[in-house]
Amino acid sequence: MEKEMQFILKSGKMFGALMLMIVSLSVTAQQAETVKLGRIQDKINTASNKIQIINFWATWCAPCVKEMPLFENLTATNSDVEVTLVSIDLDLDPDPEKVYRFISRKKLKSTVWILDEKDPNSWIDKIEKSWSGAIPATLLVNTQTGQRKFVERQLGEGDLERLIDELKSK
Repeated sequence: MEKEMQFILKSGKMFGALMLMIVSLSVTAQQAETVKLGRIQDKINTASNKIQIINFWATWCAPCVKEMPLFENLTATNSDVEVTLVSIDLDLDPDPEKVYRFISRKKLKSTVWILDEKDPNSWIDKIEKSWSGAIPATLLVNTQTGQRKFVERQLGEGDLERLIDELKSK
């Protein structure tokens, strides 16, 4: 009977640990919403009193990961902008768990969307006609004036602030 009780207790602990892991994954999963292209287009075209910054990235893209702290710093320090980080990871891997783990590991505070579009050639020109499809790519939009800036490269220190100033001054 004692061995049976120990087994039950161990099983209960394992079940509890499993439930805790499931709950923590679901909490992490809530940090990123899976969206279709239309949601991004709505964000670009809906009037806002904030500069919209939409960054296209992937967990496997080293330059994307390197510039991520710039967006995080901007989110934390500039209330005049709204940063949305759009992961394109689902194009190569249909399991969003990698993105959820990345968000958790990097402790991202910016809004993260996971783009659920399989064929980049069918949607990249709907974001920006000049976009070759390379990432990182960042679109900045002043929805009040209609002015846009598009950058298809890794951004460096001060680049975002300069681009934002250019959008505000027009």
